[in-house]
Amino acid sequence: MASANALLKSVFGFDAFRPGQEEIVRAVANGESVLAIMPTGGGKSLCYQLPALMGEGLTLVISPLIALMRDQVSALKQAGVAAGALTSAASEDENQAVIDAARTGELSLLYLAPERLSSTVTRNILRDAGVARIAVDEAHCVSQWGHDFRPDYLRIGELQRYLGVPLAAFTATADNETQGEIITRLFAGTEPRRFLHGFDRPNISLAFAPKDKPRQQILSYAGARRGQCGIVYCATRAKTEALAAALRDEGHNACHYHGAMDPDERRRVEHRFNTEDALIVVATIAFGMGVDKPDIRWVAHADLPKSVEGYYQEIGRAGRDGARAETLTLYGPEDIRLRRAQIDESLAPADRQEADHGRLNALLGLAEATSCRRQLLLSYFNEASEPCNNCDLCDTPPETFDATEAARMALSAILRSEERFGAGQIIDILLGKLTDKVRQFGHDALPTFGVGTAYRPAQWQAVLRQLMGHDLIRPDARAHGALKITRKAHPLLKGKATLTLRKDLVSTATSGPKIKMLVSEEDAPLFSALKAKRRALAEAANLPAYIVFNDKTLIEMVKHKPQSLDDFAMIAGVGQKKLEKYGHAFLSVLAEDAPKASPARRKLAGKPAGSLFDQLVDAQNTLQRGSCGTQKPLTLTNSQLAKVAQMRPQSLDALERLIGDKRTERFGPAFIDLIHGGV
Repeated sequence: MASANALLKSVFGFDAFRPGQEEIVRAVANGESVLAIMPTGGGKSLCYQLPALMGEGLTLVISPLIALMRDQVSALKQAGVAAGALTSAASEDENQAVIDAARTGELSLLYLAPERLSSTVTRNILRDAGVARIAVDEAHCVSQWGHDFRPDYLRIGELQRYLGVPLAAFTATADNETQGEIITRLFAGTEPRRFLHGFDRPNISLAFAPKDKPRQQILSYAGARRGQCGIVYCATRAKTEALAAALRDEGHNACHYHGAMDPDERRRVEHRFNTEDALIVVATIAFGMGVDKPDIRWVAHADLPKSVEGYYQEIGRAGRDGARAETLTLYGPEDIRLRRAQIDESLAPADRQEADHGRLNALLGLAEATSCRRQLLLSYFNEASEPCNNCDLCDTPPETFDATEAARMALSAILRSEERFGAGQIIDILLGKLTDKVRQFGHDALPTFGVGTAYRPAQWQAVLRQLMGHDLIRPDARAHGALKITRKAHPLLKGKATLTLRKDLVSTATSGPKIKMLVSEEDAPLFSALKAKRRALAEAANLPAYIVFNDKTLIEMVKHKPQSLDDFAMIAGVGQKKLEKYGHAFLSVLAEDAPKASPARRKLAGKPAGSLFDQLVDAQNTLQRGSCGTQKPLTLTNSQLAKVAQMRPQSLDALERLIGDKRTERFGPAFIDLIHGGV
């Protein structure tokens, strides 16, 4: 076996291993099963490239990106190593030449995309080529509910058993749960030798900021780093194109990248990124996985990532050369609502959704942190550290304030409005704004109406966003975005806990410009719920979602809110077959958007007592604080109101026997008038 240190110098030009590399190299070279978790930019590729040169036989490298394979093969060839890759980007003749070289034993390393593992031809080629070991790059892609799941990775374990050779898996991001999935799916549940090396990238500066005219924030950030290579990550394809155009208008060398682009155009962008020194690529997370470009000086997120793992991997594409690099992540309440909705709308099991909420909570905790971000980030990966002096909070410690009272006001308003409303309505209640919607639901009669006038609307928005960040409240996609109190908030509500928030965010946050949406902000949760139903029906039938209904039809549903099949048939895009097949399913979602009738009221549906019940509710709301409006609030339960509506007592004495003397004194005359009027 060739010497690892000699090959390290002669082939790769390094005098010494980076921390952690040498023991991994020796374990792989000795044929051990290995799971290695190393920081992005920590030199993972050498840990399987070097063992390929130390022993006999072919090393098969399974990697998720063609660009990454091409770059590594090119680098290896430049170093005198016989390497090849089978990719869809190569011609038939080029791929056949690689196959011939593998079969005749001329190659030391063969790179392969996981999608090719489904082919019997590929398996036969690998059997004939005498594969001696398998290396799996970006092994977290095997995690079915992870941030970069690749279904074809599930075939790797079967291939390993078919070939009967040792396997080494490498990744930069894997929490304990993901590590367990990797072991189960790649190692058939047997325990590999694990190597866990530090996650810290001390050369990367960390910063987060609330969104406040986010496009201008990104333009200003890029402008201050003009001439440096950078990546801007966006949540949507459309946003990558618009933001790239805005950067070009500001004189930057910028282009966009996303999965819907023509493959040739994507390759051109990848080539430009690898060859141009000062290019900014505005992209979805489809770009850059495994990027080896060493001089990316900054990474900005125009939208909140999905998880700490995703965030860590994406910022890790900066500063691979070890020189200083910077990152900025923008976030706002709409990001939080979107990420929660994506989890709740997914078809994942309930326990998986809860785990994903936990991952998002960890990221939101990082965004809303009040002390060193790096300490918090590394603690997520079970790694302790001292304050880094290389994050925005170490540079400028934030001013905080005791937000216990403000938080209790907000939580109380949410509870007293029955957890059925979004942030806008809650803020209106707290500020005492007498809007039509406040009047409609009687929220001006709540004890919390007008208690929060000491804060401005933007301050309440910041408070509510931070409460979301601390997971004290959640926008529930299944309840159309209504804010729900979590169990974590109970001690705060009961006076058994206090809360500290960041004052600087409260004082500087602004609502920012309005964005154009397919539907109004108020209807966005319903639109989201309809899309979730569409997705579920489409997946069950193995159809594209738009075959069920296109977005325009869903927008019509949101606009007209049909409540019967007759109404539903009038929606543009609903034909007879779709009416019969999908009508009831979508009507059930639309019905969820309507104000919920109490169980007592539902029992009276279609009965004369139902109409009287509604009149009694209206009278109660009017007299809740007495005829003068200044008395202590008093109400009846829905069951009591239903009993009055059904029994129709004809006198105050008879009414008193049903509801008691105090309530009869407050509501009796009005109730009796309604009962007599309804006879």
